Amino acid sequence: MKVKGKMAIEKGVFGTLSKNRAVEFFILKNKTGAEAKLISFGATLASLKMPDKNGKFTDIVLGYDDLAGYIGGKCYFGCIVGRYANRIANAKFQLDGKEYKLVANDGKHHLHGGIKSFSRAPWQGGTFESDDGCGVIFKYLSADGEEGYPGNLEVTVTYTLTDDNELKIGYQAATDKKTILNLTNHSYFNLAGHDNGDILSHRITINADQITAVDNSYIPTGIIKSVENTEFDLTQSKKIAENIGKFQLGYDFNYILNKPTPQELSLAVRVVEPQSGRVMEIFTTEPAIQFYTGNFLDGVKGKVSAVYKKHGAFCLEAQHYPDSPNHPNFPSVLLQPGETYRQLTVYKFSVL
Repeated sequence: MKVKGKMAIEKGVFGTLSKNRAVEFFILKNKTGAEAKLISFGATLASLKMPDKNGKFTDIVLGYDDLAGYIGGKCYFGCIVGRYANRIANAKFQLDGKEYKLVANDGKHHLHGGIKSFSRAPWQGGTFESDDGCGVIFKYLSADGEEGYPGNLEVTVTYTLTDDNELKIGYQAATDKKTILNLTNHSYFNLAGHDNGDILSHRITINADQITAVDNSYIPTGIIKSVENTEFDLTQSKKIAENIGKFQLGYDFNYILNKPTPQELSLAVRVVEPQSGRVMEIFTTEPAIQFYTGNFLDGVKGKVSAVYKKHGAFCLEAQHYPDSPNHPNFPSVLLQPGETYRQLTVYKFSVL
């Protein structure tokens, strides 16, 4: 354990991949007692312990006990997904008149970067301490042609746990060929505790007046749709349960954030869990956020003998729009050689 003041960092071996490649874990602890556990496989947030209104610390993100769970599990628990978070229609896109075919891993479509994805990649991790807090810097080189994407892409993801009970995730990337990029973290949250029932009584507010309309495969149609007077409207605090029954499976939609200026770090979402009193606010530089209510969790075996049920957690994935490369009217996801991709998303925790 490395200690500076009341901040602490612990590291060790979480498991071993083929060819004896070690997967490391990193535990960050701030002066309040909040704790984040990260693993280098998928640059994954494996545990996040935050206090309730009585000062009790509980793990509020879903996950697996061991490396085998993360390797074989079908859920994207806590990982970084890319190169392209969310869906790309028909697993293909064009750049400068050339068609790039991607891995189809969601029926005929491409989801979260493909079969390997950044979520199942061995990242290299290193710790740091700063005036802002303590953290881990993860790095990964995605080779030209990986899952069908052009360009050698160097990616850095930085997690920082602050003494103000914030978890900051900063992203940076550069490429040697024109490519597309859309990164996010895919943590599943239950503010009552990772193994504490469903999230239907949580109250959510999303600062978004519009969504990207989708077809039956959750592929954007290209139409930007107002949420006003619809079941999608979360501009005022509502229980997740209030309208979830109006959807076939639950929420799984891309909300277009109301941004004062593009790429400004601004409040996107506020979630309250009334019993514990925990509050989570998300600030992001991204133009949108995917709200997903754990629609396929039924019976998933998680950590500490938990069995996660349908709607047992929610995801809020800060991102660019799904299928943007195939919709010229959507914000660009192009990354050119000589440019630097940057994104910052902050999860701030407090109590009522």
